[in-house]
Amino acid sequence: MISLKPQKGYLLIAEPSIVGDLSFNRSVVLLADHTAEGTIGFIMNKVLDFTLLDIVPELKKNFTLYNGGPVEQDNLYFIHKIPNLIPDSIEIANGIYWGGNFEAVKALIERNEITEKQIRFFLGYSGWDAQQLEEELNANSWIVSENIDQKEIIERNYSTFWKDKMEELGGEYLLWSNAPENPSYN
Repeated sequence: MISLKPQKGYLLIAEPSIVGDLSFNRSVVLLADHTAEGTIGFIMNKVLDFTLLDIVPELKKNFTLYNGGPVEQDNLYFIHKIPNLIPDSIEIANGIYWGGNFEAVKALIERNEITEKQIRFFLGYSGWDAQQLEEELNANSWIVSENIDQKEIIERNYSTFWKDKMEELGGEYLLWSNAPENPSYN
């Protein structure tokens, strides 16, 4: 499969051949940054078994928490689409932003001025050194795709995201869209 070159704001879609990798099996990663020095992204479709309230109990409001990737899983990250309310945000692309002032985020949550349709929280991130992602692309571990969801990616249904991407790719990927996550269960 010929795919696009990775760039900030694009998606990495795990090839069906990634089996047994707990972090990246059937994952869809939003690339937050891509330079000659390396790449950073967040897995958009791996929900954790606990919530934001479990790690920041003073917030008094639950938000779903996602596994952003295997790097620095003890750190909290977020993407959002409200830079006018969150100072120091960094635009990823097309109206989606990364990070910003967490004190402002906490205040917005406390005042019920932010919802899960505007922000997504992650523990950890996905990271690749300078040539690592290129090597994984050459090994056919990933498909690079434009983010057609744009900033609505935050609202995207995580449970069907990878399957939906397989269906969009069509061809041989249609078969994989309905295959069990563990092929030995087939």
